[in-house]
Amino acid sequence: MTDQSTKTEPGPDGGIPVRTGLSPRKKQQISRAVQYVVLAAAVVFLLLRIEWGKLAENFAKPEVAAETLPDLFTVALKNTIIYSVGGFFFAFLLGLLFALMRMSSVRPYRWIAIAYIEIFRGLPALLIFLLILFLPLALPGFEVPGGTYGQGILGLTIVGSAYMAETLRAGLQAVPKGQMEAARSLGMSHARAMTTIVIPQAVRIVIPPTTNQFVSLLKDSSLVLFLGVSGEYVELTKFGNDMASTFANATPILVVGVTYLLVTIPLGYLASRLEKRQARGR
Repeated sequence: MTDQSTKTEPGPDGGIPVRTGLSPRKKQQISRAVQYVVLAAAVVFLLLRIEWGKLAENFAKPEVAAETLPDLFTVALKNTIIYSVGGFFFAFLLGLLFALMRMSSVRPYRWIAIAYIEIFRGLPALLIFLLILFLPLALPGFEVPGGTYGQGILGLTIVGSAYMAETLRAGLQAVPKGQMEAARSLGMSHARAMTTIVIPQAVRIVIPPTTNQFVSLLKDSSLVLFLGVSGEYVELTKFGNDMASTFANATPILVVGVTYLLVTIPLGYLASRLEKRQARGR
């Protein structure tokens, strides 16, 4: 039986047919070689088009980068971590509450949870921060506890909790129902079985995806700049933008980007390792 991509011709004196044309493997090798050549040509063209002197002058000026220290770490990165960790902590608690409500047999609880999750998953994160900014106008005299930190954490809590609720709900549903039945047969109440048996197992199941959600919140913390933060409350993005405006140079933006990567890449690697370990344990 011959391959459809090749042709066969009769051999000499009507003998064994001889295959002509290229085999599928050879065609694949040629196609890949052409792709490599095109890619290499595109890279060379790009490298030749870049004006390296101007690029270094505007994005990698050592003296400007030095001006970002030590505030880059002692103020901007510190505040980014405060906003992110605080937002993640309260998003986890609120997400767990709405996950339990979403699974409740009480219909009004389910309706409230569904409405909250769908609304805040559907709204852009930036819009949520702008709503928080104008909240005092709608509620005169109301102040978010914690001041500027509280506003930033509140925004990240709302942004993260809607997604966290669905992640935790999936974790709760992944726990075998026999765990709850066994706990109830031992005389535990539903609430006690849920808090001591089901929820701890669900939390272990969702550690990898929640790690990824923390990385997302860390990046979303850049939206705090729309709250008008300044001085000791600036996070990385606001800090980089202010420094870039001060020196009329984009080097601080690049420095801030590298700082984000120094945090997010290890966390992403950790999440990947946890996912692989969890997959091996199944």
